Amino acid sequence: MNYALWLLAIALVCVGFAGTVLPALPGVPLILAGLVVGAYVDNFERVTLVTIFVLLILTAVGFAIDYVAAILGAKRAGASRLAIVGAALGTLLGFALGIVGFLFGPFLGAAVGEFIARQDLLRAGQVGLQTWIGLLIGGAAKIAIAFTMIGIFIATYLW
Repeated sequence: MNYALWLLAIALVCVGFAGTVLPALPGVPLILAGLVVGAYVDNFERVTLVTIFVLLILTAVGFAIDYVAAILGAKRAGASRLAIVGAALGTLLGFALGIVGFLFGPFLGAAVGEFIARQDLLRAGQVGLQTWIGLLIGGAAKIAIAFTMIGIFIATYLW
């Protein structure tokens, strides 16, 4: 039984790690699920509930990054309120459209919002680009959180 649970834990972590870069999968929450299963195998003796709580906080941060990164990129570019709303909507709608929507939804949403607000195509493109860069930085941060979660689990388990 323990072997099957360990296989499930490893599979969840692997699929979750893939989900940190693929928009259709809830990456960081799947990693958390795998780590909880791994802790359960040992009855939470090596990896305690305190550690699980820390991993839960990191999961919440990782989940929020998807939504916040594009908005911060737009704000950094000095975007209008409509561009920020467009970036948020583009991010949400992008998730529904898969990888292409995830990559270009925030860019298009911010650019369209900025164009509506200021009627300046060049400025709209700049805001869209900054939004997209914010999204890439957010993705890198989410990958770092995933590695941190796995590292905390392994260190706690082995210590």
